[in-house]
Amino acid sequence: MGTAMVVDLAAAVTVISPHLDDAVFSCGGLIAAARAARVVTVFAGVPPADMPAPDWDQAAGFASAEQAVLSRRREDNHALTMLGAHAVWLDFWDSQYGRRYTAPQLADALHTVLLTQTEGVVVAPLGLFHSDHALVHDACRLLMLAAAAAAAAPSPVQWLYYEDAIYRRMPGLLQQRLVQCRDSGLRATPVNLPVAQYLTQKSYALNAYQSQLQLFSEDRLCDLCAPERYWMLQPAGAGAD
Repeated sequence: MGTAMVVDLAAAVTVISPHLDDAVFSCGGLIAAARAARVVTVFAGVPPADMPAPDWDQAAGFASAEQAVLSRRREDNHALTMLGAHAVWLDFWDSQYGRRYTAPQLADALHTVLLTQTEGVVVAPLGLFHSDHALVHDACRLLMLAAAAAAAAPSPVQWLYYEDAIYRRMPGLLQQRLVQCRDSGLRATPVNLPVAQYLTQKSYALNAYQSQLQLFSEDRLCDLCAPERYWMLQPAGAGAD
């Protein structure tokens, strides 16, 4: 059973998304339940107009990388508007466009955005499979642990981690991440959130991402409307909330 930890979705909610769809794919029900969530997409930067579309973008019907990102921004904005949320897009490039970043670089940019949040909850990816997802997870862990180390009292900002939709279905990936958390001194506890009633609303918002959905297998599509799952990560010696 999940922990009885109380998460106030009526307070400020920020969801960290690696790409321009991951937040809604993984926790659209939570975003709808929060009603005024902020979704921060890390790899939302727009490449130059003369950059050819890589394979994934070509398969989605785009002629250039710029066209793909601008179209996905429109899709993302439409989906988030349907869920009552608003978008914050950072300027880092998706890894398919050839730039590489470090977790501290991402953490610095996210820290600037999160400075305005003094209460509520930040929801970050567990970072399964995709290198961009793993990098965002590492950056969020840096921020979470730094905030915990600096706080003289329990922080009014809670951190939760969502299972990355689609990738969580890959055999063993979730278990590997949880073992890695344990080995790094973190205790992982499942958290139940009252978001199931919002999954129908989420399903309508999912349709905004047509450039991506057309490339998904039936197995992947099924996972998008499966129950959302969340985890609390704490230092192993910390007490439960």
